[in-house]
Amino acid sequence: MYSIDNVHAVLQENGFNVFSRPYELNIVGIRANSTIPNNFDDTIFVSYTKENGAWQSHQFHATTDPGTYWLLNPLDPNGTAILKHGQYLRSHKIGLHRGLYPALVQENPVTVIRDYQRKAVLDFMNGWQETGMFGINIHHAADYGTTKYIDKYSAGCQVFANAGDFAFFMQLCERHRSLYGNQFTYTLIDERALIRSTKKNWCSEWASSAPASLPSSC
Repeated sequence: MYSIDNVHAVLQENGFNVFSRPYELNIVGIRANSTIPNNFDDTIFVSYTKENGAWQSHQFHATTDPGTYWLLNPLDPNGTAILKHGQYLRSHKIGLHRGLYPALVQENPVTVIRDYQRKAVLDFMNGWQETGMFGINIHHAADYGTTKYIDKYSAGCQVFANAGDFAFFMQLCERHRSLYGNQFTYTLIDERALIRSTKKNWCSEWASSAPASLPSSC
């Protein structure tokens, strides 16, 4: 579980927006520190304030990466699209995923890294970068229950493992839309940035409370 303070700290350290109006959603994908594909080992973290100003957050099992099938069988000759870390302002809106069911669909350009080696190993640092419209939607995997493996459910989309989690997420999105319109910002960060931020905050707290005679362990 990730703390809301640490997630927001990473956003602020990167100069990203943290939205604080009531029920205005911060939708943050947290990419796990793993290069093994086909697992729902990432997190979609959602935070917002309530009417009284108190922060609320929810965390959902998800993938921010393509499944093995599409890594080996890309739709584009330059390789399968892997969303690059960053904040994409007004990137999504509520629409129909592949014409089938309500989801967050890409509305404005995002940047992807194309994995052209086709080795079914996730490579977030190398490859060809491209910015544009790629149908990088935020949707669920199977229609019911929890999906164990990504397989064909993601060719670069951000995908919830559990259909019930996604239904709840869409309720939050509908509340946001009723107040602020049909525009949503999506942010993708690296789990390693959260680990660094957590350690930094712990060290700061330790340094402020520890006796001056004790050596620092940070």
